Amino acid sequence: MNTPQRLLCTFTIFSTLLSTACSAQTTSSAVSFKKHVISDVFTSEGVATGDVNNDGLNDILAGPFWYEAPGWKQHRIHADTANPVPGYSTSFLNYSMDVNSDGWLDMIRFDQPGAFCDWYENPKGVNKPWARHIILATAGNETPLLVDVDGDGRPDLICNDTEKKQMLWLKAPSAKADTNWQRIVISNDSTLATHRYTHGLGWGDVNQDGKNDVIIKDGWWQSPGDVMQSPWVFHPADFGEECSNMFVLDVDEDGDMDIISSSAHNYGIWWHEQQKNGNAASWVTHEISKAFSQTHAMIMQDMNGDGHPDLVTGKRYFAHNGNDPGEYEPAVIYWFEFKPGKTPQWIPHEVDNNSGIGNRFVVTDLNKDGLPDIVTSNKKGTYYFEGQK
Repeated sequence: MNTPQRLLCTFTIFSTLLSTACSAQTTSSAVSFKKHVISDVFTSEGVATGDVNNDGLNDILAGPFWYEAPGWKQHRIHADTANPVPGYSTSFLNYSMDVNSDGWLDMIRFDQPGAFCDWYENPKGVNKPWARHIILATAGNETPLLVDVDGDGRPDLICNDTEKKQMLWLKAPSAKADTNWQRIVISNDSTLATHRYTHGLGWGDVNQDGKNDVIIKDGWWQSPGDVMQSPWVFHPADFGEECSNMFVLDVDEDGDMDIISSSAHNYGIWWHEQQKNGNAASWVTHEISKAFSQTHAMIMQDMNGDGHPDLVTGKRYFAHNGNDPGEYEPAVIYWFEFKPGKTPQWIPHEVDNNSGIGNRFVVTDLNKDGLPDIVTSNKKGTYYFEGQK
């Protein structure tokens, strides 16, 4: 059987199995999506959104380009492609925020793991390359986070420094025209999540003390009363296999917090049930799905308006260029409808089967119609899935 025939056979079998699995679930969902192809060229494994040109419309940023709404005209941000690895992008993840508080949206780029994290300064409507500023020269972890660590209303970065073997959070500049990211060490333990290709990172309140903690697959660092304090106390735990994004949620509604994770390069989406024995906690892993592999990014978002956070994920297509399990299977996007309880349900809904999610995607109301949309970028290109009533 030649390669095209093998791919067609794989696609047919996969679609039949997944369709059967989905039809076995009893559910009614009014959520649907209209697919828009922004670009069919591979430029980035990450994507961000926001109003780049201050015209009131949300645009799409992916790698070296931003795409202007509503027609998605392509504009260049930068031409930085230092030391590219064949088959990979120098834009591993993208985020957007107004870094220097000048009223214009900037872009944050993570190069390949262990390489540069930098930000590009919006030229305020002038047609020229965006100025590059380095945040961290050796930024590791395959799922770095942009979250508000200190509660000042400004999102900060969590990653590792692969050179100094430290886990960090980087406080975003808070004053206008300030571009200095303050470095706060979470951990100096070189054995914990300091490899450049570390998989798995989350942010949530594990012990329910009102403060969010930093989670990795081997445990969690407890947020101190003063998050500027260093180092943070680590609590060992077993959250299963190497993974991507990690979330904290009381899945079974028993009063304590559980952990959700997914395999970055193999099959598996899981929730890890916390079980208490006095002050000690143990964790029992439950499978959510093994319908597709390479779930290298996840988002928890209420997709159907029922008040429960649903799980949105999909395949990072050809993450290792054909060398991972299931790489030749369709590049799907799915959302799993979450119904909590003692026996929680995760009901799968296909969004698309020829795109995928990359390393970071976005679920947002891109067109401001009150419905969640999905924006992705990966080896298949850049896509916008418009939520439909």
